[in-house]
Amino acid sequence: MSEVVLIVGAGEGLSASLARRFAREGSRIVLAARTPEKLSDVAAETRAHVVRCDASVRADVEALFAECDRSRGSPDVVVYNASGRLRGPFVDLDAGAVKQAIEVSAYGGFLVAQAAAKRMLGKGRGTILLTGASASVKGYAQSAPFAMGKFALRGLAQSMARELQPQNIHVAHFVIDGGIRSSSRPVPTENPDSLLDPDAIADTYFHVARQPRSAWTWEVELRPWVEKF
Repeated sequence: MSEVVLIVGAGEGLSASLARRFAREGSRIVLAARTPEKLSDVAAETRAHVVRCDASVRADVEALFAECDRSRGSPDVVVYNASGRLRGPFVDLDAGAVKQAIEVSAYGGFLVAQAAAKRMLGKGRGTILLTGASASVKGYAQSAPFAMGKFALRGLAQSMARELQPQNIHVAHFVIDGGIRSSSRPVPTENPDSLLDPDAIADTYFHVARQPRSAWTWEVELRPWVEKF
């Protein structure tokens, strides 16, 4: 039977590219988002099952995995793409909004990864892929909430990899260092390939998910050729 791929925090960008990439190989796709209506096109294209889920709410995550188990089967690959972005001068940040941003970026990642790991340990195999950003390794000015959340997600991935990889569960973290091309953010004609191509990113995720366990990667950094780092 084909593998089940669950993508949480799905949207029309990277998540859509991931869904298409795995679907081409015959994977059964489940997409989860707070506003599932926006996923109608990619769901139709990939025959994905779409579930409404706020990844920062434990009950939502439990319901998501129960629905995934029922409709497609226990997931073999789980991708966490959700993040909470909040910018502003540090002293002006609203504490409630900061809390919510960290809950989406980090706590949601924990909830989803824990639910996935429980099922994968029972099967003796699985892959969990967590999407980070430049902010995973560098705290930018006026971006403290995003940095806090992404630093935490990276720490979670590293800890999980050390604990779960010896139990045949591959955990990998992706540092997406640069802007991602989209219909609303086209590549400037005077600077070709200066934005990350979401299909190219998806190819890398797919490759990591297929790595032989004799040569597993725990972290990958991806950036356009012109991006400074």
